[in-house]
Amino acid sequence: MFTRLQGTVALVTGASSGIGAATALSLAAEGAAVALVARRHDRLEGLAEKIRAEGGTALAVAADITQQDRAAAAVEHVVAELGGLDILVNNAGVGMAGPVLNAPAQEWERMLTVNLQGLLHVTHAALPHLLRAAEGSARGVADLVNISSTAGRVARPGTAVYSMTKFGVNGFTEALRQEVMRQRVRVSVVEPGTVNTEFITHSRNEIRASLDQQLAGMEMLRPEDIADTVAFVVTRDRRVSVNEVLVRAADQSW
Repeated sequence: MFTRLQGTVALVTGASSGIGAATALSLAAEGAAVALVARRHDRLEGLAEKIRAEGGTALAVAADITQQDRAAAAVEHVVAELGGLDILVNNAGVGMAGPVLNAPAQEWERMLTVNLQGLLHVTHAALPHLLRAAEGSARGVADLVNISSTAGRVARPGTAVYSMTKFGVNGFTEALRQEVMRQRVRVSVVEPGTVNTEFITHSRNEIRASLDQQLAGMEMLRPEDIADTVAFVVTRDRRVSVNEVLVRAADQSW
């Protein structure tokens, strides 16, 4: 186990599976005490037990971050239990593909509330703690990492609303970076390409057929690939700020 993050506390949203779970494991392996936030408590507790069994510290916090009061309560619970907050990874997200015409409005609502509002709620609650950590911790720096997507850089047919949310994440990240960089809170965005997670199963069955055809033969990224990227970002010396990382599968063209 590495110790580059020894003495720090990291909060990862969407930690019950996929990129979030892999990121939590990676940060714990670097020595961070990790708070796991998502709606599925059973999965969170299973992951927390795995981290503890490997000698790490983990706290499972079941919360629906689309509700501002619950997101804020989750952050405050983490700070109270683990003693502070040095790293926030806003990973929770949902994507549903399909054309704009005749799309179910509830799909759009779900993407907007999770991908944008959830991220905003957690960031709003966590930022004061990150500022305090940057000022008073031994590292002298704090980190906020937003997980976006290649869809936040390149808009394609069938991804209009998802791309809208991820372009928004990218814009928010850059503006916030400029606001707090002098206080040594590093704000970064990681933009994964196609990752082999349950994320791609969220679309309707009639849409998934075309997605499966599009992805046929592609060697997709693994959640661990993105977790490694996040760990790289947050373990740099305080003089280094990695603002943006684009990670595509080797044979992904878009």
